[in-house]
Amino acid sequence: MGAGIFPEWTWIVGLMVGATIGSFLNVVIYRLPRRMSLGNPRNSFCPNCKNQLGGADLVPLFSWLTSKGKCRHCGVSVPSRYFWVELVTGSLWAAIWYRYFCLEGGSEAWKFGCAYALAAAALVTIIFIDGEHYIIPDEINAFLLVVGVVFHLIQGTMRDCLIGYLVGWGVIFGIAFLGRVAFGKDAMGHGDIKMMRGVGALIGGVLTVFSVGIAVVAGLVFGLIFMALAARKNKAKVSEVDEAAGATAEDDYTPEPIKDLLILGISYLLCVDILAIWKPQVYTKFGYPVEDFSVEDDDWEPSFSTIPFGPYLAIGALVCILFKVDLLDKWAEYLRTMQGPAFLP
Repeated sequence: MGAGIFPEWTWIVGLMVGATIGSFLNVVIYRLPRRMSLGNPRNSFCPNCKNQLGGADLVPLFSWLTSKGKCRHCGVSVPSRYFWVELVTGSLWAAIWYRYFCLEGGSEAWKFGCAYALAAAALVTIIFIDGEHYIIPDEINAFLLVVGVVFHLIQGTMRDCLIGYLVGWGVIFGIAFLGRVAFGKDAMGHGDIKMMRGVGALIGGVLTVFSVGIAVVAGLVFGLIFMALAARKNKAKVSEVDEAAGATAEDDYTPEPIKDLLILGISYLLCVDILAIWKPQVYTKFGYPVEDFSVEDDDWEPSFSTIPFGPYLAIGALVCILFKVDLLDKWAEYLRTMQGPAFLP
């Protein structure tokens, strides 16, 4: 038996609660990129026929399975994403519940568990939105930052929060800026900079560096796999494309001006983007109008080699949340090893 707040078997409660949270996240994932209100319409609905869903359609995990992935009103297939969001969120909450509420005890573990569970929900949302639409809504990034700041305020560890905040922002903005200067191409999305700012504020500087390293490895491995699969799938189409047309498409690509990247990057450091959620004119005054962007109005089509990095950054952060103690122990052991010879006689 663990020394935690609850018995070890109660991880299943975390699974159930997390799956229910995942059901709500599906609403966020669908509506937020389309700039739809999360509360209007009040009830969930089928994306195809728009019929409002009843209680039988809203049981986490089981509704999708028992309906065989189809709407009971129109019979059209419901994306498996609805099931996977609930399963992934439920599994993460179960793991966090087990680690911080069952194995560890005291108010400190409770605080960590609550903060990490909320952050995990935000990170799952980012994975699925960025993976599908190549954007990370500012509202989600703001929520992540608020979770981190509030947690450290309660803990009285704002120094750790500030260091992580600066590391998260600095590493990703540094990659974006240096990549743009050195290679003349956009190296990192703006949403990634804002996300890691909030991730760093929650997990601290050391774990933020770990999370970026994990993201790079995961992005490399899975990116190559996805590119290979996409290339095979599109081989016939690609072979029919005229080389001149491809060259024209390449010529049409215009990287972001360095001045804009620098100004906007600094504005993210100062959290101007969060203020702009309620006061869009903040950016308008500086010549950067904020559009009420909906993915349904966007006709941009990513190429098979276009891979969003946000999901991998989110995965790296989730790994650090779940294995925080182990990673920090390894880091402390490494520091002791490095310092050891200096204390030998």
